[in-house]
Amino acid sequence: MSTTLFSQNTALRGLLDSHLDSLSAEEQLDAQSVTAALEAGTMVLLGNPAHKGLKPILVGQPARVKVNANIGTSPLNNCPRTEERKIQAALEAGADTVMDLSIAGDLDALRLGMLEACPRPLGTVPLYAVGQRILDAERDIASMNPDELFDEIAKQARQGVDFVTVHCGLSRRGAEMAVKNNRALGIVSRGGSMLARWMLENDRENPLLEHFDRLLDICLPYNVTLSLGDGLRPGAGVDAGDAAQWEEVINLGRLARYALERGVQCMIEGPGHVPLNQVRTQIQGIKRLTHNAPLYVLGPLCCDSAPGYDHIAGAIGGALGVEAGVDFLCYLTPAEHLTLPDEADVRAGVMASRVAGHVGEVALGHPRAVAREAAMNAARKALDWEGMTKAALDPQMLEKRREEHKTEEVCAMCGKFCAVKMLQDH
Repeated sequence: MSTTLFSQNTALRGLLDSHLDSLSAEEQLDAQSVTAALEAGTMVLLGNPAHKGLKPILVGQPARVKVNANIGTSPLNNCPRTEERKIQAALEAGADTVMDLSIAGDLDALRLGMLEACPRPLGTVPLYAVGQRILDAERDIASMNPDELFDEIAKQARQGVDFVTVHCGLSRRGAEMAVKNNRALGIVSRGGSMLARWMLENDRENPLLEHFDRLLDICLPYNVTLSLGDGLRPGAGVDAGDAAQWEEVINLGRLARYALERGVQCMIEGPGHVPLNQVRTQIQGIKRLTHNAPLYVLGPLCCDSAPGYDHIAGAIGGALGVEAGVDFLCYLTPAEHLTLPDEADVRAGVMASRVAGHVGEVALGHPRAVAREAAMNAARKALDWEGMTKAALDPQMLEKRREEHKTEEVCAMCGKFCAVKMLQDH
């Protein structure tokens, strides 16, 4: 581990010294492959040593595709205990990470509580905390002092946050493109819209872009991974692939390469709303322009007209995206575009993304995914319900749906017409 990354990032080196053997075993990858991918920036190890009780994880294929669950308060729905329950629902459903997107209440207390309750990596959007203070004081976001933002990032790094969404690639030029080039939905990223307003009102460049070195200096001692945000992601399918989106992606690729040289790990956040026929080319284009850095994608949502079912629209896009190179899926829930998700929404969102990830990995022939399919097929042929439960992505759901007929050898759809049992003795 004498490379530039490990020699500069002592926090990362310490995590690897402690966890490399277990991570390699969990991912079924040899240690040399893991370290080589980290050195190349095609994989990241999410973990801040200040996050007590943390189990760090690897993000980046050929490691298993990971799933993130977004939770957090809003001005219209602010209950810390509900957020605690949502963390548990996400973890029980198999989420690999959690992101706190809270914008209401005592954000420091919420964040510290989540860090304590979550043994998996926790991500945040530090700009939200700054924005809350400004907007709650009835100030214009354009009045933000950039020092406020950098100070907030530094505080969260000390608290133990493992990765942060920072919209460093959103330039003033890109903001003008998105606002003035007749996009159907303009800028839909909360952080992107805040920074765009700041730039346009102050006639200045994005401070996260202009002072990127300052950001790297803050994150390096804590191995805080930069999730380089897609502030200009398309919020409508017809906006996908426009000049504003690609201008930001080009910036993200340049920043990710520079950050790696400075010893700071980066992920790239990917598109939101993308028609199905464009998903593959979008993913492949982003991966190429960002040097195959781990790609963290919301969806993509393949249609705009399915409120209440956006977790399904996102899973369709996510499955195709994984097969094309996506490394990390951010879930969507049935509440997307409508309201704050509850615990049932969280569980549904995590499972939809887990199914999408598994579908993509089966298509790629990943050994673990193929083995799960084989185990399920063998158990179904033998009418082995215990084996089916073990092979299921959601054993709890299998048992729940079978509860009324759990003593039967066959399922309640076919009964004595069961095709498998019909020929079992031949």
